[in-house]
Amino acid sequence: MNQKLRVGVIGATGFVGQRFIALLDNHPWFSCVAVAASPRSAGKPYSVAVEGRWKIDALMPEYVKNMIVFGLDDLDAFLDNVDFVFCAVDMPKEQIREFEEIIARREVPVISNNSAHRKTPDVPMIIPEINPEHSEIIYAQRKRLGTSRGFIAVKPNCSIQSYVPALHPLKDFGIGKIFVSTYQAISGAGKTFSDWPEMIENVIPYIGGEEEKSEQEPLKIWGKIGNGMIENTVSPVISAQCYRVAVSEGHTASVSVLFDKKPSKEEILARWSEFVGEAVHRDLPSAPNPFLKYLDDDNRPQPKLDACFGKGMGITIGRLREDKIFDYKFACLSHNTLRGAAGGGVLTAELLTKYGFISSR
Repeated sequence: MNQKLRVGVIGATGFVGQRFIALLDNHPWFSCVAVAASPRSAGKPYSVAVEGRWKIDALMPEYVKNMIVFGLDDLDAFLDNVDFVFCAVDMPKEQIREFEEIIARREVPVISNNSAHRKTPDVPMIIPEINPEHSEIIYAQRKRLGTSRGFIAVKPNCSIQSYVPALHPLKDFGIGKIFVSTYQAISGAGKTFSDWPEMIENVIPYIGGEEEKSEQEPLKIWGKIGNGMIENTVSPVISAQCYRVAVSEGHTASVSVLFDKKPSKEEILARWSEFVGEAVHRDLPSAPNPFLKYLDDDNRPQPKLDACFGKGMGITIGRLREDKIFDYKFACLSHNTLRGAAGGGVLTAELLTKYGFISSR
């Protein structure tokens, strides 16, 4: 790419926004040129706006420290500077839906970390290694919005990115039923132990809305484009339980799966080992290679040891064994604020740039 695309980050002072800021430091294709946040941060240098609130395990990049934060009420000036935006705002869903469509209608593509548009039928929800073909729905979305270059694309919920990638290479065996329990890090709630001490040595057996997302979003990921929308698949049937656990980074999933045609353990391991995906084929800068890695040690994967596999963009799998009720069970792990949030958003933007949906203005 001869010239880097100019990127804006909306919600730049939050946990996921900070991840975007760090990942865009020296990115080969993208350059962050503008940041926006709530009115309390507007008009301040970024380093002042996040003083005492920098939460991620990476140093604040020099490029952003003196960047003046735009307020969300100064949208025109902010959008004038950028080719596309990453959006990770904290506001009610209905407001986010309207806000993101306003940006798209102003001919600025939106790569969203938010859940507001995940159910919108003509908004692609992309894991680049799994459903890159869903990007084609952007043409229908642009027709609805009346735009020539503006659109919205979203990344899925962080919890499903631990187990859907492991199941995807096994789909042609016919996945009938899935039972999954996710054990989700506190960073998924935008928290650290210093500002959520109640989580130390604790487990909370409920995360609002998370079980519905874990059961429904894979059906859109595995759906097909038809009639100007993404039509969810009707199977497999998924039952999910989601727990918040005393872990900083990394979502673990315990998965049990029932197949229509039960494969051998060796066939499953081979599928995981051989799976590559479009992100590697397209040589995207943030794509991990390998994407999936099976660990033989019964004590793995572990968040402390394995969440950063593939720079936090890969998926680790372990403990594959036969199940007495289902066919097989296994454990999976993903880094929730990298693969599951900002990193997944950056990888999606890379894919859509490669496909020509994102370009300079």
